[in-house]
Amino acid sequence: MMILADKRPDRVYVAAHRGWCAKYPENTMQAFRAAVELGVDQVETDVRVSADGELVLIHDATLDRTTNGTGRVIDKTFEELRALDAGAWKGEQFRGYQIPTFKEFMEYFATLPDMTLDIELKEYPTEGHEEVAYSVCDRALAMIDEYGYTDRCVINTFSGKLHEYIQQKYGSKYRRHVYFPIKHLGEVTTDPYADAYCCCMFGVPKDASFASKAAYTNMATKEEFAEMAARGVRPWAGAGVKTAEGVDMAIERGAELITCNNPDLILELLRERGYHD
Repeated sequence: MMILADKRPDRVYVAAHRGWCAKYPENTMQAFRAAVELGVDQVETDVRVSADGELVLIHDATLDRTTNGTGRVIDKTFEELRALDAGAWKGEQFRGYQIPTFKEFMEYFATLPDMTLDIELKEYPTEGHEEVAYSVCDRALAMIDEYGYTDRCVINTFSGKLHEYIQQKYGSKYRRHVYFPIKHLGEVTTDPYADAYCCCMFGVPKDASFASKAAYTNMATKEEFAEMAARGVRPWAGAGVKTAEGVDMAIERGAELITCNNPDLILELLRERGYHD
């Protein structure tokens, strides 16, 4: 199955950013399940690694914001990570939620063959961290292959260097999700848009006083969306879309997909406008 291959001009797809993270603790299995039950088209998550090599789902490099732990994720064993509470920070009703493994995530989606996935690699090949980053990348891609998900995943990272590694090692096997403007990708030595599948189109303020709606919702202009589409890269709107104003802007600019924290509202708004089933 091709990723969102049946794109129609009257449809905008919806991806749940870290699951339904406006309502549930982000990157927990409960947040993913709730998003699926809403009827989203895609689920996005973040992959990191524990001290003993387990691939785990958590956005931040540190534990402090989304768990009752402290310190770096990569310094803790999986047993230590699993013992943490990853839910109570969001509300007492979520106490006891745990950091999931990438394997648990993959196992869950084995029963949902029509769901597409956005896998964000958070270990970057910075100086001294290259071996870890490339290993996590290779292992995540191998697991995607093992589960037969290669044609329904996009591989996402803010590291231009990691994108280049994937392209050089694997060619066009994996559909890669990049970012606009290029500054979001850090160090690059090749054109990241030349072989990308899709791109989150963030805004580019012209100067310090730039206060247009595009900058407010962190969305590129209609012309920039069109330029990306003309290059054969699918233009997507990022998680700055949270309101009716943002949905209308995404539609007007030509976004094929909206990644969002509140998929309940975004789906409702798109359905009202005839852009989602």
